[in-house]
Amino acid sequence: MSEEGAALTGEAGGDLLSALFDHAAAGMYAVDGAGLVIACNPWAERVLGYEPGGLTGLDARDVLRPARGEARQTLQHDVVPGRGTNGDQDVLLRADGSPLPVWWAAAPLPRGEHRDPGVVVVFHDTGAERARDERRSDRYAHSEIAREQAEFGLAEATWLSELTLALVSTLEAEEGLARLVRLLVPRLADAAVIDLIVDRGRVRRTAWTHRDPDRVPAAVLEADPPVYDDTSAAALAQVLRGGPTQQLSAPFGAAPARRASGPRPEEADALGLATTAMLTGLEAARALIVPLRLRSSTFGALTLTRGAAGPPFSDADRVLAEEVARRTALGLDNARLHAQQSDIAATLQRALLTDLPLVRAVELAAHYRPAERTAEVGGDWYDAFRLPGGDLALVVGDVTGHDIQAAARMSELRNMLRALAVDRPEEDPGGILERLDRAQAHLELADSATAVLARLHTAEDGGRWLSWSTAGHPPPLLITADGRARYLTEAHAMLIGLRPHVSRPTATTELPPGATLLLYTDGLIESRTQDIDTGLTRLRRYAAAHHTDPLDRLCVDLVGTLGDTRDDITLIAARIPPASSGPEHLGPCETGTARSKPE
Repeated sequence: MSEEGAALTGEAGGDLLSALFDHAAAGMYAVDGAGLVIACNPWAERVLGYEPGGLTGLDARDVLRPARGEARQTLQHDVVPGRGTNGDQDVLLRADGSPLPVWWAAAPLPRGEHRDPGVVVVFHDTGAERARDERRSDRYAHSEIAREQAEFGLAEATWLSELTLALVSTLEAEEGLARLVRLLVPRLADAAVIDLIVDRGRVRRTAWTHRDPDRVPAAVLEADPPVYDDTSAAALAQVLRGGPTQQLSAPFGAAPARRASGPRPEEADALGLATTAMLTGLEAARALIVPLRLRSSTFGALTLTRGAAGPPFSDADRVLAEEVARRTALGLDNARLHAQQSDIAATLQRALLTDLPLVRAVELAAHYRPAERTAEVGGDWYDAFRLPGGDLALVVGDVTGHDIQAAARMSELRNMLRALAVDRPEEDPGGILERLDRAQAHLELADSATAVLARLHTAEDGGRWLSWSTAGHPPPLLITADGRARYLTEAHAMLIGLRPHVSRPTATTELPPGATLLLYTDGLIESRTQDIDTGLTRLRRYAAAHHTDPLDRLCVDLVGTLGDTRDDITLIAARIPPASSGPEHLGPCETGTARSKPE
């Protein structure tokens, strides 16, 4: 290419880039090495609330800092020379000080002739995107309501909404189904029964109701239907195998025979017999057996019956029942997915917990309970390990967040704390936490965390001593053999991750014979309905009243009685033997230690 052509191409390219910068539907700004804004496109100025040119020349550390409390820190602070970065949960401040949720990406600018390398940042207003999604969801919901009203009528559409609310207002499948059948009777039928597939050929009767339950013999509904196979000709079996809705009328007669399979003669169909007995016991004259099916998965069947005094099921009734069944299947699928995710999260969390060491002269117990209604992995952890020389270290901590990253940070901090403690066994707990604070500041996933580190030591005269340091964590609780309980509030400092170069204190106290030490996370004492002071008081009183309980049982009961089921709870406890046991130094255990298994 000639020099003239190259010049024209470069000029045209520059004009194109300038046009893109000015008209892009995304925010763009660039800062130099000193953090000053050197360019900003009109979209960014408009969404951030600045006049044209109003951002240029300002210090991005002052005007574009996240609204999360990080002092003088901008989105581009993590950009490494030669490599970009991004984020999707950050917040910028508008000119009026209001927060702006953004998704962003940043990349380094080349070093200029007279300046240090800068950074260019592109961001999108995720708040606006969420608003558009909500408007789209509202339009879809309104269209669905309009469709339902056109298909079923206003009254039926409203009733369907009530059914859906009953199903989605709980993640417990059986509770939702119990609510559902109560809404179906007597509006759509005299009786409603739901059978769910447990395994191939096995069905569990999960929910049922009748408009006059006293007239129904208990044996009719309480037992699960019998096992069936591919040869069963029963109407319920046909539905469970993927067939369409079955409509039956009395007299139901004898149960259909099994279809002949090879040389085997036909024989009575157990599921057909049970279905006939159920319909007879319900005094049914007519029945609909509707599949609970979503896409290609069949979860079970909904059976609706009407007595001789009621009208036959019409085509409109069948369509309405199939719509109810479709929504029920969707609710069952959501509950199944949530249960699977919760099981995975809880299994992962337990895998990250450590086994208690085998020690002598100290009884140990630990307990972990995940939140009941979440599929997230938390950042709670406990640890106990022997130090060189025989001392015992106990740790409980909590990393901010409930996700995989929180679990990863927790695992890193736990392992790092153990390594630092073993590396310098002579160092006090405050010094170990101080080194942990400095070290974790260099982790890629570094974030704030709370922790308490305690060390149990046996003196030469047989006395036992505790030294500890607390980093933004609830204080340890010490209960003596006579039932007196007090919180160890000394040696308290800020949480890990705020100021990594600040020294941390250590406190020391004697552990009398029979004393119990308890370390725990905030889920045991704090909830949406209880402030932390009330929780601390309840914990102290309960632990004092039950201080003679076996240690593993005490841990389980504390969590079950005081804990908030919406939060993870982790605790570890140590008990000193009574004076009659005689002085023993910490050492290898011959019989093991007590430990309550995680739920």
